[in-house]
Order: sequence, then C-alpha cells, then structure tokens
Amino acid sequence: MAEENSKDTPLFEEIIKKTKTGITFPKNLRDVLFEDEEEDVFFRLTVPKEKDKIILRFISEEQAKQLSDELKAKQPKLPQKTKQKQSTKSRKSIGPTPSWGEYFVYDFDAKDKIQPILESAFYKFAEKPLNLEDAMGRVKYALVSFLTSTKTENAKLYFTVEKFLLDIIEKFDLPNLLDWIFEKIIPSIESKFLYELALLELIESSLKFKRWEKAEIYIFHVLKNIDSYADSEIYNLMNSFKQLVRKVKYVERSDKIDILLKEKLLEYGEGIEDIDCKIQIVEFLEDLNYIELAYDLAKKIQLSLAPESMKIEEVRKLVRRLHKTPITENKPQSSIDFDEE
Repeated sequence: MAEENSKDTPLFEEIIKKTKTGITFPKNLRDVLFEDEEEDVFFRLTVPKEKDKIILRFISEEQAKQLSDELKAKQPKLPQKTKQKQSTKSRKSIGPTPSWGEYFVYDFDAKDKIQPILESAFYKFAEKPLNLEDAMGRVKYALVSFLTSTKTENAKLYFTVEKFLLDIIEKFDLPNLLDWIFEKIIPSIESKFLYELALLELIESSLKFKRWEKAEIYIFHVLKNIDSYADSEIYNLMNSFKQLVRKVKYVERSDKIDILLKEKLLEYGEGIEDIDCKIQIVEFLEDLNYIELAYDLAKKIQLSLAPESMKIEEVRKLVRRLHKTPITENKPQSSIDFDEE
C-alpha cells in the first residue's frame, strides 16, 4: 500500500496564480525539467470543454511538426475580445515583442505598474531611427518611480529592469547598454543573491557579443562576491561557482578570463577542507577544460585520503578519467598506481 502511495506522489506540486503577463513555470521546476536552456522543448497543449484543467504533454520536434497542421485545421477559433485590441496586437506583433516571462522572474508589488511603462519603452527601442534618450527615459522612470523602503522589493525591481534591458540589447543589437546596467543598476541591488545573479546575467550577455573586457570585469566582481561568503556559507559559495561555470562553460573566453577562473578555483580547491567540495572544484576545472589543473588537484586529493576513506574509490575514478582525457599541452605522467587498494 505504501508503494502505491509513493507512485501517486507527484514530482512537483505548487500553487501558482495567473497574472496579467500570463502563467509562468516556477523557477525550481524549470531547473528540474529544462537543464539545457538552449534546447528547444515542444508541448502539446490541451484544454477540455469543461475548462477545468490545462494539459501540457512533452512531444518530440518531429511529433510537433506532424501535429501542427492537423490541429490548426480542426481547432475552433477562440473568442476575440475587441477589434481595437486585435489591431493593436497585430501591429506590434509585426516585429520583436517583449518577453515578459523572462523579465519577471521574481514577483514584487509594483510589477503590474511597471509593465506598461516597460512595454512603451520596448516599442520606442524598436523605432527607426532610434530615439535612445526617449526610450531610456521611460526605463529610468520605471526605476525611480516605484522604489520602496524594502530592499528586497527594490532588488527585484532592479533585476527585472536589467533582464528587460538585456533583452533589448540582444533584440536590437545595443551592447553599449551593458555599461549603463553595470554602472546604474548593479550597484543598487542590495541583495547578495540577486546582485550576484545580475552579474551572471551580464557575463552571459557580454560573452554573446564578445565583449571580453567587460566580461572580465563582471567575473572579477562575482569572484569578489564569492570571497565575501563566511566559512559557514560553503553551500552558497559552491553554488555560486556552479552558476558561474555554467555561464562560461560553452563559450569562447579570453586568456584573462581563464586566468581569473583558474586562480580562484585552485585557491579554493587547495584551501577548503571539505572533500566533497574539493571534488566538485575538480569537476568545475574539468568542465572548463582545464584538464591538467583538474588532474593535479585530483591527485593531491587522492594522496591526502586515508586508505579506508569512503571517498577513495570516487577520487580514483576521477583521476582515471582525467588521466585519459585529451589535453592540448603535454600531460604529466602519473606516478600513482591506480589499482592500488
């Protein structure tokens, strides 16, 4: 009976509320379902006549193509609200449109008030020729008009505006706005978590545009934030490294970025005592393709472990894998007997 109940337990369950921007998957669910942010994911959306549920089923891209025309042919037309709203929507959908779900990652009190301001700013950025002063004036108004005495609320507001501007940068090719975000928004975020997250978003955007010198500065500040964690915050520290590695793992990096990352990862890999954290840092070095450094650190960890340690076999496997991984430079010969018990 207990086994049957465990089968009925859902993977995820939470109460969510429809807002004016629609319905958004909670972030912790997105992290579980969509590990690769770049991968396209297709669903089949079904609403029964009773309108008492919304059903999303994962389907393959091939299934999506096969079903698309078939569903369009037999799908009933949904009732329209007003002709005026239809024409407005039609006019705006000709070009790029705001991605509200990406901007409002965290809910805050002024959300519904700033959305129409950001929407007007978005279409000002879309105009040709661009009146940058007018468009940015609306962004500044959204920032200064809805600040409160609550640091957390303000941090969410600043982060939302940053996400909005990063989308503007990408859709309208305006990478010079990176400087404005770094100078005007980042210093105002009085939340350690959102401050770091905002810097990580800047890093990703600057690397897309190959603005290496800017990415180097942003990475420096993330590493500085990591250094500010207390010894008791080792989980937060390691999570910060994890998020940083994810942002830079698959992109082209400058030599200075590599130096910053190598030095800081080795500093913590050799300085912290927790074996699990040391192993994780070896894996971070491996993810970034710093194979020799990862190999050397893994060997040091292996030699430091007692033969009866529960971690010894895990580290041996790690050393073996790194020893076989191709590298660009001459790989040092191992002096360790991998088969030694």
